[in-house]
Amino acid sequence: MHDIIIIGAGSAGSAIASRASEDPNRTVLLIEAGPDYPDIATTPYDLVNSHNNSYVDHDWKLDYAPTQGRSTPFPRGRVTGGSSAVNTSIALRGVPEDYDEWAALGNNEWSWVKVLPAFNRLERDLDYGDEPFHGDAGPISIRRYPYEEQLPQHQAFLETAKQLGYPECPDANNPTDFGAGPQPMNKLGRLRISCAIGYLAPARLRPNFTIQANTFVNRLLFSGTQCIGVEIENADGSVEALHAKTVVLSAGAILSPAILMRSGLGDKQQLESFGIDVVQNIPAIGQNLCDHPAISIVADVKDGAIIDFDSPIIQTILRYTAAGSDKRNDLQIEQLSFVGTRKQTPRFGIAAVLEYQYGRGELQLRSANPNDAPLVNNRFCEDERDLSRLLCGLKDAIAFTKKGPLADLISGITFPDPARSKSDEDLRNLIRRFAGSGYHPCGTVKMGNDANSVVDQYGRMHKVDNLVVADASIMPFVPRANTNLTAIMIGEKIGEWLRTQPATYGL
Repeated sequence: MHDIIIIGAGSAGSAIASRASEDPNRTVLLIEAGPDYPDIATTPYDLVNSHNNSYVDHDWKLDYAPTQGRSTPFPRGRVTGGSSAVNTSIALRGVPEDYDEWAALGNNEWSWVKVLPAFNRLERDLDYGDEPFHGDAGPISIRRYPYEEQLPQHQAFLETAKQLGYPECPDANNPTDFGAGPQPMNKLGRLRISCAIGYLAPARLRPNFTIQANTFVNRLLFSGTQCIGVEIENADGSVEALHAKTVVLSAGAILSPAILMRSGLGDKQQLESFGIDVVQNIPAIGQNLCDHPAISIVADVKDGAIIDFDSPIIQTILRYTAAGSDKRNDLQIEQLSFVGTRKQTPRFGIAAVLEYQYGRGELQLRSANPNDAPLVNNRFCEDERDLSRLLCGLKDAIAFTKKGPLADLISGITFPDPARSKSDEDLRNLIRRFAGSGYHPCGTVKMGNDANSVVDQYGRMHKVDNLVVADASIMPFVPRANTNLTAIMIGEKIGEWLRTQPATYGL
């Protein structure tokens, strides 16, 4: 019997495990489906190398439908550190309004003033650590590429943004600023500072803390409506039950709801259709899927020498507000250092990303088989408000290719075809067909106190005892930023509560 079992060693789960295990009198077991690498020396290069995402060796092999009639891979990290170990290492926060809107939905512990200490506590900002809205002693190191370290296409992007009238923004995590500047990133040189490195490394020697890797969770175990543990499949194929006083589910916005549903929590009709015994009828599980729809321009370059596939793929960002929108900083434009492969024509990309989404998708089981990945339908831009603002972002991104230093690097546009994309309606149709994910799913186990909420603001499941969900799935909606830092912040807060308020969690 463990005090706490945590399912998933990703961004939130690693932070929770580290903070909760700071209490030497509390036993903590962290279960991870993927492998564990206990130190940097044994960590494979694809995880160490922050210049590129890792899509192959440590991936869940999921897929999703961004728009109707399409299916495409949905990369998620299957390794200690989770997606923080394989991602682009972007360390952005949402804007204060995001968290105040969360609070207004019945989650007062998640207002900006209450999440800011957790954001500060998790970071070691090497550029702005002395600012009151930053931290300088946390486990996640953050820095920005200065102008002299930026690639020519990124320097040109910033110079073009200035010519187009966008203000300079040296710190994109300043809560009041907007404009173009360097991207804050959790990397030191080439080294990706994942949650495995930042949080798990210092916790490994604690005698009350255990990491059990290569262990797949089939389902949660219940006595009535009380969660009492998990059923796992070990690497050798053996199945066993592990018990705990409190179970914390931190498998992410795709896999956490899937585990809940195949454990008997979800829409009663759907569960019964798969022969799953219903523990509680909670139709909201798997609904409210939020993400960042995006679409990219692909440009051929005049000088192929500026394309280096061993360079950082991201260095700069523009954050701003769509014309006529009342949602501040609801658009991003990002310069991509390269697209494609070494064997293809040298190209770079310019991505337009919608940061505030009105539309919602959903997630459903394919079957009761734990090895069958869930069906993920994002339904991007079916809401006209989303379509019109992403259109604004795409047109603004196209402007970067028309004049200025960035345009001077371009020999031609590969996508979208200029001959076929002349009108707004052409571009709308393009978005409807080709919009894809920013890979920031959340919201599928929504927190709040209304009928469509699944957990309360402490992550505790409604209608179920001794079960906590703590990851991106509990976000009521997607923040206006890449979600990794916010997921870590969630882990910071709930990990601290588990340590300092054990009675809140039945401990």
